[in-house]
Amino acid sequence: MGLQSPDQTQKHTGKMAKHETLQAQKRDVKGTTASKRLRRTGVVPAVIYGANQREYTIQLDAKSFFDLARKQASHNFLVDLEIEGANEKTKLAIVQDIQRDPLNGSLIHVDFRAVSETDTIHATIPIELRGEPIGVKKGGLLEQLVHEIEISCNPSNLPDLIVNDVSGIKIGQSLKVAQLNLPDGVTVRLGADVLIAIVNQTRASVSKGGAAEVEVVEDDAATEEESSEEA
Repeated sequence: MGLQSPDQTQKHTGKMAKHETLQAQKRDVKGTTASKRLRRTGVVPAVIYGANQREYTIQLDAKSFFDLARKQASHNFLVDLEIEGANEKTKLAIVQDIQRDPLNGSLIHVDFRAVSETDTIHATIPIELRGEPIGVKKGGLLEQLVHEIEISCNPSNLPDLIVNDVSGIKIGQSLKVAQLNLPDGVTVRLGADVLIAIVNQTRASVSKGGAAEVEVVEDDAATEEESSEEA
């Protein structure tokens, strides 16, 4: 099977993730009952940990967080937490986990990991494929096998998504992890040979190829017949 060899000089065309500002308050009351009471008032309980600090609990407006989160390409995004009642008023953090109610999708809890600009962070980022592959134009089918990928980088290098142009992929060719268009300073955990996407042959593409082949055979037969008559 042939492999797509994208231009390794192309630059990352996705946007770099920006820091979002989020208001929060230090939370002293803990427990399931207290958390349920908060959620009934439109407040979501949360926790912040990491960066050589002790873990402590906070709370934030559920709607403000929801509105912010739905604009992000990934659920792992950076925020500047402005925490009322905390010793350190502003803290850079990455959203590590968002818990939602499986029935109605409402927020249950949010985990933040405090980071510094020099820390190595881990995030799961979407992969966006752009362009129509040559193989698709000839009847093939583009199948994306991996839709998001875990990356490691410094906060300043965090992209909002990984973008790759697949317009040059032919039928039977593929895009591998090693060929992803990663921004500077970003590494991935998946193996280099893992397939991200492939253009598969379909019945339509086989039919087109078969028809062309039949035409060639018929043309050759006609040529032979003409040669025989001349002889």
